Amino acid sequence: MWKDRTLLGQLLETFIYQELRRQAGWQEQPVVFHHFRDKDGAEVDMVLEQGGQIAGIEIKAAATVTGADFKGLRKLKDATGNRFVAGVLLYDGEALAPFGDGLVAVPLSLLWEMG
Repeated sequence: MWKDRTLLGQLLETFIYQELRRQAGWQEQPVVFHHFRDKDGAEVDMVLEQGGQIAGIEIKAAATVTGADFKGLRKLKDATGNRFVAGVLLYDGEALAPFGDGLVAVPLSLLWEMG
């Protein structure tokens, strides 16, 4: 099963979505979950909205990321303007890596270390 990277990616997205929904329940102010796709097909796996602010989350079942992996997050940032506060790409790597203004690659393992 783990040789099928597409299936692994889908399972990982589902698991992370459920984990984020659970953690969102701890917030005093509601967090609303959306999906983003523009007319050109650029997409973001999850868009979280809280208090009028927008954060995008992209999930990659890969140990490395490149600037191209942030295409959907950049499109979301452009579409939402000053409401955009962060674009996070969760990946199976080991290091935090900035990718420009408000965009960062974050190891999946940190999802359980952030408080």
